Amino acid sequence: MDIEDFMLTCPSKKFLGIECLGCGAQRAVVLVFEGRFSEAFHLYPAVYTLLLFFLILVLSFIDKKRKYGNLLMILAAVNLVIMVISYYYKHFYLHAH
Repeated sequence: MDIEDFMLTCPSKKFLGIECLGCGAQRAVVLVFEGRFSEAFHLYPAVYTLLLFFLILVLSFIDKKRKYGNLLMILAAVNLVIMVISYYYKHFYLHAH
């Protein structure tokens, strides 16, 4: 049994044959936990800001005294920008060359 047996299938890729903005995130997180940091970044450049986002999100549920809303919004925006740029780069630049 492999960890990939438990990964979710992307509906966009499965039914439309088109990768979404999140395609590769699960495999990249697994690569981070395996210590393959460079490979994780190359597979999914937003992996580290995404992990930071989820860490802060968990922290916001644990630490009720501090307000994490603004930080979470900034991280969400940064993640979105990285995801869009890397998606564009992967699909329109790399595939064209």
